[in-house]
Amino acid sequence: MTLQRASGAVRVDVGALSQRSYRIVRLKHVGRWVGALVVVAALALLVQAFAHGQIHWATVGEFLTAGVIVRGFGNTLLISFFAMIIGVSLGTLFAIMRLSANPVTRFVAWLYVWVFRGTPVMLQLLIWFNIALVFPRLVIPGLYEARMVDVVTPFVAALLGLGINEGAYMTEVVRGGISSVDHGQTEAAKTLGMSRFQTLRRIILPQAMRLIIPVMGNSAIGMLKFSSLAAAISMGEMLNAAQQIYFINGAVIELLFVCGIWYLAGTTVLSIVQYYIEQHFGRGVAGAPAKFSFRMPFRNNTPLSGGVEESKA
Repeated sequence: MTLQRASGAVRVDVGALSQRSYRIVRLKHVGRWVGALVVVAALALLVQAFAHGQIHWATVGEFLTAGVIVRGFGNTLLISFFAMIIGVSLGTLFAIMRLSANPVTRFVAWLYVWVFRGTPVMLQLLIWFNIALVFPRLVIPGLYEARMVDVVTPFVAALLGLGINEGAYMTEVVRGGISSVDHGQTEAAKTLGMSRFQTLRRIILPQAMRLIIPVMGNSAIGMLKFSSLAAAISMGEMLNAAQQIYFINGAVIELLFVCGIWYLAGTTVLSIVQYYIEQHFGRGVAGAPAKFSFRMPFRNNTPLSGGVEESKA
């Protein structure tokens, strides 16, 4: 078989080309190997420093499953869960208010976001913990009356501080997700006679969740870590429990490592849960994998060179 250019000047014999032997030359990737060696050397030095440092690893193993630490981690999970519930609920409510046609509700939602997103979480925790100085008593006429200091315990103060602060961030997340849905979806729902609430619940939010879920998952992971700030108001979470122990036995770095291991375990589980939830809401979207398969970050998931994929018989 021969190929001929239109001018007739060049002819290529394909049969002759197929009979020739070619030597495959692989790329050297020198920079890749140098970078890998530098990273491995840095990790080796880091491991050596921790292995020979003044760390009593037996103490780490001893307190890793200590009852007070496990109970503290349970309180950490509890406050993180309920704070996220409060945050998501407030975020959804105020996001709808920010998208409302009513200027009063839009201003109130903007004011909420401006105040609680613009001040540090630690400051908000301390204010809630000392709120009894502003409101000495909690009074619901004819129903309930008590001293505020008895109502706002360290757990309640941490729950309010973390949850309301998270709600300010979730407001913008949910608002962005709702705004990303094409306005034609709303118009189509109106032509079908659906109310605004039905349109939001059945049409807008299911589509917006695909964009909201990844940010919400990151917020849940952050909430698990930010809950350690509750130690400043004597909330009995894990870091506070570790501090009470190392104030007595002096094993500061060992107890901090224990907390780090538990935090890493919690965030790893949340990351896996987030991955599968994202895959669930991403079904039917171009580029989303058809099967659920959690992939480790160091695994090469790129297709074969040239875009060729292996086919199964």
